[in-house]
Amino acid sequence: MPFLIAVVSLLGVLCLLTLVLTLGVIRRLREHTKLMDALYEAVDLLGAGPATSLAKLDKGELVGDFAATTLDGDQVTRELLPEGAVVAFLSANCAGCRAQLPEIASWAAGQDRRQVVAVLDSSAGDPEELVTALSPVAQVVVEDDLAMGNAFGLKVFPTFYQVSGEGRLLAVEGKVSRLPVGSPA
Repeated sequence: MPFLIAVVSLLGVLCLLTLVLTLGVIRRLREHTKLMDALYEAVDLLGAGPATSLAKLDKGELVGDFAATTLDGDQVTRELLPEGAVVAFLSANCAGCRAQLPEIASWAAGQDRRQVVAVLDSSAGDPEELVTALSPVAQVVVEDDLAMGNAFGLKVFPTFYQVSGEGRLLAVEGKVSRLPVGSPA
């Protein structure tokens, strides 16, 4: 009987230690998220705005010509993008892309599916997780040559572009929630 009490006590202490460590990790992740948001703000305040730091094109410039096919078989071109469409560039090996995936999927679920195009880079890994999360809420294009990325002047992942009906850049951001239309659903 004393042996059983000792085992149960040890198990209780281990569970408590695991809980404390888990809470510490969660707290650190929240601090990290706040620091990343502050970094985005600092870049904006220094005048190296998102369009300058994230893309080769500036706000108001015309996106280059491109033609792609979604996983549903639909064509996507600059001319076919509707007014206010959001084009998200994500990569399977991008930690920031995976971290933002729940927020992106939640945001896109609150939008018209035709207004959201997710372009996934397959050259650096298997984008299956991204495809699974985004296919129900966005038009998904999988590329290994990043032809669309070149047309948009893509420099880093993740990058979110909002375009006008004529194919001009309205906004370029590193987080979907920072776009003029980007409020989480």
